[in-house]
Amino acid sequence: MSLERENVFDVILKAVVETWGSQSICEKYLMHTLDQFVEADYTLVYFHYGLNSRNKLPLSWLWEAYRAFGRKYKKNLKALYLVHPTNFIRFVWRLFKPVISAKFGKKVMYVNYLHELKQHLHFDQLAIPKPVLEHDKKLVAIAKNPKLTSSSSFHTNLPSFETQQFRVPISYIKEHNKGDPIPRVMRECIAYLDNDNALETEGIFRRSANTKIVQEVQSLFDEGKPVCFDDYGDIHVPAVILKTFLRELDEPILTFELYDEIMTFQELTSIEKLPVAKSLILHRLPEDNYEVLHYLFEFLVKVVDRSDLNKMTASNLAIVFGPNLLWARNKQASLFSITKINHFTEFLLKYHDLIFAK
Repeated sequence: MSLERENVFDVILKAVVETWGSQSICEKYLMHTLDQFVEADYTLVYFHYGLNSRNKLPLSWLWEAYRAFGRKYKKNLKALYLVHPTNFIRFVWRLFKPVISAKFGKKVMYVNYLHELKQHLHFDQLAIPKPVLEHDKKLVAIAKNPKLTSSSSFHTNLPSFETQQFRVPISYIKEHNKGDPIPRVMRECIAYLDNDNALETEGIFRRSANTKIVQEVQSLFDEGKPVCFDDYGDIHVPAVILKTFLRELDEPILTFELYDEIMTFQELTSIEKLPVAKSLILHRLPEDNYEVLHYLFEFLVKVVDRSDLNKMTASNLAIVFGPNLLWARNKQASLFSITKINHFTEFLLKYHDLIFAK
């Protein structure tokens, strides 16, 4: 993601199945596709259903492919979800596990049912083939669990705590935060990162953090418990938590309403862009969203100011944050839409002082 780039793997899988006979061509295609995502945190989802004797890849190819992908393809991989694993896929994993790094191994997770993905990803943005959806329904029926077959299985859960920060609307957080529109998780993450050590860390907001630690910190925030980032000894933990919070909001900070207009923003002339951006931010965003976005960008421009050390220019930050600030309602994300969102985000960063001035 990141788009957490969750739908990229089904595209890759299709290419693999169609071209595996030519190992070099397939590897080059995979690398070319992944090169568009790997500079920031990204997630791969592998839908295992549909593999059969006619399209099954040789184990030798899988091993060669793993070896061909260098560190840049693995370091920012947040997670690899194996959906609907069978005994075959479990056997392959056990076979390769002894020769795969422990760090990479921790990123691999089995997902038995599609509904389990919703707690990790923007489920509605996944390009899930119809046969996979039908297969999942059969598995759920076999499990005979009424909770899994209810019509609400893929919808956002009701908040479990009044203090909940993740997967709830901004309005809910404000209501239970004494009227403060800035969520606690944002204030604490930014406060921790707003210092020379963090701001000068190369690749800040670009690197991944341990998934289990991120989930643990999320739970602490949701339950209203204190969080001490010093305990984790990793500056990337609060950075990932901040991105995760934005990505898991009930509605993106830039709102569904502004999506279509932001999609056309890149086509405007240089003279038109500033007044249009200012109008969208000052007059079209709900007040609470404006406050949250302004608070975030006041910090992000500090990150850009240290880009000579942290290597995070306005363009690099836009690639990281753009897909977490806006996505379409019930539409699959695409590289085309992400490019337009990133362009708008970069423009906001570059002209922050003019756009947010009331």
